[in-house]
Formats: sequence, C-alpha cells, structure tokens
Amino acid sequence: MQGGKRILGTTLQKQPPVVSIITIVYNGGELLEGTIQSVLKQDATHFEYIIIDGGSKDQTLDIIKKYDQQIDFWISEPDKGIYDAMNKGLNAATGEYVWFMNAGDHIHGEDVLAAIFDKEKNADVYYGEANFVKENRELIGTRSEISTRQLPEALNWKDMLYGMVVCHQSFIARRSLANAYDTSYRCSADINWVIEVLKKSKKTVHTHRVLSDYLVGGFSMKQQKLAWKERFQIYNKHYGLLKNLWATGYITVRAALHRLSGKGNY
Repeated sequence: MQGGKRILGTTLQKQPPVVSIITIVYNGGELLEGTIQSVLKQDATHFEYIIIDGGSKDQTLDIIKKYDQQIDFWISEPDKGIYDAMNKGLNAATGEYVWFMNAGDHIHGEDVLAAIFDKEKNADVYYGEANFVKENRELIGTRSEISTRQLPEALNWKDMLYGMVVCHQSFIARRSLANAYDTSYRCSADINWVIEVLKKSKKTVHTHRVLSDYLVGGFSMKQQKLAWKERFQIYNKHYGLLKNLWATGYITVRAALHRLSGKGNY
C-alpha cells in the first residue's frame, strides 16, 4: 500500500527538492504523529517528506493517511528490518540531501531546516547537536552534555573510531555520497554508513545548532551485545585491527568511568 502527493498527482514542485526527509516506522503509532508534525511545521518549503512503514499492525497507517496530502510519498509493506526500510527511503528520495528522522525523533524547532542551508551553501555534510529526550519528551540533555562522546568542531571519518560522535538524526548527507545501508549489520549499519559518507565528503559543515530531539532507547541500545560485535567488525574494516583494539579498550574504560560518575549509560 502506498500514497502521498506523488501518488495523488498533487506534487507542485517543478525542480527536485533540496532535502529528502525520511521517516522509518513500524508499529510506532504512539510516536509517529509528533515526528510528522515536527517535519511539516518547518518554515522552509524546499524539502520532500517520505515515510516508510514496515506493515504496521497498530494505528500507524491511520496516522499516515491523516497526512496523506501533505506527505510526498509513503509506503506500507513488510521489510527485512530497519536498514532495509532505510534503503527503501533512499531509493524513494529525489532530494539533493537526505535526512533521517525516524518515528519518535523530532526536528528541533520550526526554523532548523531553513537555517541550515541559509548559512552555508553546497556542503557535502551538515551536522549538529542532538537533544536526548525521554518518551514523554522530557529533556535529558544534549548528546555532548550527557554522553561520553563530544561533538567535534570539525567532524571527519577518523573521529568515529572512538564511537558514534554524531547522532544519526543530526547528520544530513548529500544523496550522491550516500550508499545503501549494509543490511548484513542488524544494529550498527548507521555507523558504517556515516563513516563511508564522511570518507567521501569534501566539505563537512558544523551548523552549531541543535538539529534534532532524539528519543533514547532505540533498537541498537536494546541489542547491546550484537551492537558491540558489529561495531568491532566495522572498525576493523575502516581502521584496522590494532587501532580497533586500542579504541575498543579506550571506549570500554571510558564507558565504565562514565557510569561510575552517575551520568548514565549514554
């Protein structure tokens, strides 16, 4: 099942949108509407909005249909997991850039999208800070404030050796640099994807803004053992075994000290 302005024939844009904002959802009806509204409320108009639903059994489809004439394209069908769904989103995108804002995550403020591209033009990657929030939308803090990873001032692929230093929902990539997600990874394909994009990026811009409100407790956090195993494989591929072993030891000690400090498990 599919729908949206493309299917209805009501798309008015005469040229490709600057940004394709993509939401992945499965049985996320309680979380989805807030995400949709955070996208549709953007001051900017130079974007398209795509929703990929994995064949939800709850109220998700009803919520999507409620916004049928405002969403550019949506599809609801079974998939092979989150990264298969994200690849469907990439395949459906027509924008110059892609930005994933999954169910439960919100764009932080109505002026964010306009401000990103008004300040700096023609970057390959735009990135920024993320607020970590609970399901009731209570703010926990920014990623840099509460986690072990500080957002670098000049992000490059080598920074990723010591963990996911930028939130996926605060990372906007030129679509031509964005390969498909490697679905052989069940929890950590986003890390591999970000590294690959950064390796190809010639101009990476720090927006110095909070770009997203990220809902904590995602799939990879619920599958920590598998996530660690996959990350080790990814770091081996990109950085080599010796650097990987050093970084893994460093990350383990850093995380333990962070927990002992009472700051949590982020």
